[in-house]
Amino acid sequence: MSDNVILIRFGELYLKGKNKCYFENILKDNIRNKLNGIACKLYFGRGRYVVKEYAECDEQLIIERLKQVFGLHSLSLARRCGYELDEIASLAISVMPNVGTFRVSARRSYKKYPLDSVQLNKVLGERILEAKPELTVDLHTPDFVLNVDVREDGDVYVYDSTVKCAGGMPYGTGGNGLLLLSGGIDSPVAGYMMAKRGMSLTALHFHSYPYTSEAAKEKAVTLARILKNYCPNITMHCVSLTKIQETIHKCCKPNYMITLVRRFMMRIAQAVGEKLGCGCIINGESLAQVASQTLASITVTNAVVTVPVFRPLIGMDKEQIIEVAEQIGTFKTSIEPFEDCCTVFLPDYPLIKPTLEKVEEQESRIENYAALIEEAIENIEVTVV
Repeated sequence: MSDNVILIRFGELYLKGKNKCYFENILKDNIRNKLNGIACKLYFGRGRYVVKEYAECDEQLIIERLKQVFGLHSLSLARRCGYELDEIASLAISVMPNVGTFRVSARRSYKKYPLDSVQLNKVLGERILEAKPELTVDLHTPDFVLNVDVREDGDVYVYDSTVKCAGGMPYGTGGNGLLLLSGGIDSPVAGYMMAKRGMSLTALHFHSYPYTSEAAKEKAVTLARILKNYCPNITMHCVSLTKIQETIHKCCKPNYMITLVRRFMMRIAQAVGEKLGCGCIINGESLAQVASQTLASITVTNAVVTVPVFRPLIGMDKEQIIEVAEQIGTFKTSIEPFEDCCTVFLPDYPLIKPTLEKVEEQESRIENYAALIEEAIENIEVTVV
């Protein structure tokens, strides 16, 4: 007797030694939450998880949801049967094509099974050729690979293909980070990259209404909703930079605008992050992509915070970042033509090599900068994602 199941494999958890149970328990909870609302049963075995007893019409939905769970390496649509060799052979024959070349690739996790992997390959190959003599064995470049996985729990899984999942570490195992989420291409990808390493995200969005539109803020909210497919508990906080930017524009040299604004953003981010229990700041900076992302600019910006600032895209070029954005579904939203706060009072020639001494001199012209930061934080809006 056989039935359809979805066989799930996890990745890096194998490396966690005595801490493996902690990571695996969180991964199991994430899978349960992801499949909430779908009628199915989950079985958590040693090294393999299985989704079974689901409606055929839900199969593709289950696959799409599981592909978004960090910590899962791959999955396969499989047929399940028992240990009896005749039963395995019958199932193998039933899933084989009628023409072409094939190879049997058996894996025997249950070491007490009477046949080892090589013997299983041989016996099943012979049975298949007897039943379908028009097929040919090709061990190197076959048209069809029949995978046979003999598990310790009394089940044998037969499948022919593997679907890649998100990989990484289970979401929620890597601490909490504050993502500076703009409406651009880079920051959602940066958030995704850190979430893939297990970090829970809180999003912080800066806007400059009325210089920027409500549509620009809604664009960032939409990006957060897309990230929610991978980061289930993400929340979003919106901060107005309008008064800060107006003050900088009034008091300081124009070419210092971007640098000074970035320093204000980082101060606000650290204060907000501390209140929300975030241990780091995450942004989408890529070295030398724009004026605010040169080594000198990053050094000056970092000088105002004491928490770690993670820049997972720092060594990536734009094409690589776009590739990930397309993969995770944020790209089309990111390129919608709505301005962000960085375009307000944008100088013709922004600094690319600011020095800390000169930046601090410009900043000293703003007598009430601490009050500006406090006011911005007090008026934060929490947006439902």
